[in-house]
Amino acid sequence: MLLALLATAVVIVALMWEIGRPRVEGMLERRRVRRRAAVTVGYDPGRERRAEQRARQLLKSCVNEEEWEMYRDLGFIRVWGREAHPDGVPHGPGVGELHGGAPYAYLLYPHRPIVAYVPQTGRLLSEYCVEFPDETRPYGSALLPESDDMLARWMALTGDERRLVASANMHLPGRQLDPDRVRRDLWRLGEWERARARRRAGSTVPAP
Repeated sequence: MLLALLATAVVIVALMWEIGRPRVEGMLERRRVRRRAAVTVGYDPGRERRAEQRARQLLKSCVNEEEWEMYRDLGFIRVWGREAHPDGVPHGPGVGELHGGAPYAYLLYPHRPIVAYVPQTGRLLSEYCVEFPDETRPYGSALLPESDDMLARWMALTGDERRLVASANMHLPGRQLDPDRVRRDLWRLGEWERARARRRAGSTVPAP
């Protein structure tokens, strides 16, 4: 008797599912369409480019000339450390003594971890993972334009280095960024600085 009741119940459920399945599938499809529409309605393919152009102009107006040229030419910015580094590097002379041997510095990449390293040796110290999402956008990616993200990192690091380091997720080098790539970027930075110094020296030589 019990088995017969269970079999009857299974049959009834199966029939109800067959009857109601088209309606459920239609509801799910309409939901997917609404979600896609919420993302694509009003989307302008050129919006990202215009946002990045505005962001680059803002970044240029905030950082110094060397930092802007570094970002323009290399795609990253080097910031000299000011605080005692958690990896045991002593407190340094700061940005004002760029050629006096600052004990550590940072490489800032857009949408990637901040890398701390020792300028004198190139030793990589750590990676700091921080995020600056765009909370105002109702469509598309939540990521800021690259230059806006770079400006947010630069402002956070130069404004309150200690707070940024304390709040970021710190990892050993190589967790997210390829150490070989970072070392290549450090080599590129050295070559770029030497070429820039030669250009500046040539521009200051008085004409005969």
